[in-house]
Amino acid sequence: MNLALFILSMILMIFNLVWIVSFTPMVFEQHWAQKIFYIHVPLAWVGFLSYFFVMLAGILYLVSRNLKYDRIGHAAAEIGTLFTGLVLITGPIWATPVWGKPWVWEPRLITTLVLFLIYIGYFILRNVGLYRQRVALICAIVGIIAFLDIPIIFASVDFWAADIQLHPQRVMSKQPSGVFIPFLFSLFSFTILFFTMLFFKIRVLYSKDKKDNYV
Repeated sequence: MNLALFILSMILMIFNLVWIVSFTPMVFEQHWAQKIFYIHVPLAWVGFLSYFFVMLAGILYLVSRNLKYDRIGHAAAEIGTLFTGLVLITGPIWATPVWGKPWVWEPRLITTLVLFLIYIGYFILRNVGLYRQRVALICAIVGIIAFLDIPIIFASVDFWAADIQLHPQRVMSKQPSGVFIPFLFSLFSFTILFFTMLFFKIRVLYSKDKKDNYV
């Protein structure tokens, strides 16, 4: 099943990239940078979806003390941090022709950066030499608390005054016609990629725990 999922995700991502590059509409003011929209937003979606899995796995670990939930949380946290890092890279590339500069210290960007830094700390905790169950306990708690930042990221454009931020309240309303369908397909493709990566990483972590006699 994992091999079939891997093949499916690769086919979807290749088709997705071809569609984005060759067949999506070009916005004159943004030129090629606008096409990053089809990558940037799905990256953010997968990052937040990953952190939802971390939060859920953390709760299940606290209830059951079963290390399989820690492995799920660990795997999802790695994917989420990778994709959130890519969000922080692709965002400035897109922003430069739109805003005239790659970075603005506005609420959505700051809260996203804070989330990324929290998870850098999360992985530091996983490598400080604590015994296995203590690491799982601490990381479960951190993952639950960190997820509270995600609703703040989503609502930041409504919480703070419009004159201190450049993100629009409704991203899709700012896009030209012909964007919605390829955007949904990109979301779907990235979601399948997420589950593929999650399953493979869980298997790697399971093998490591089994080698260390934690299974």
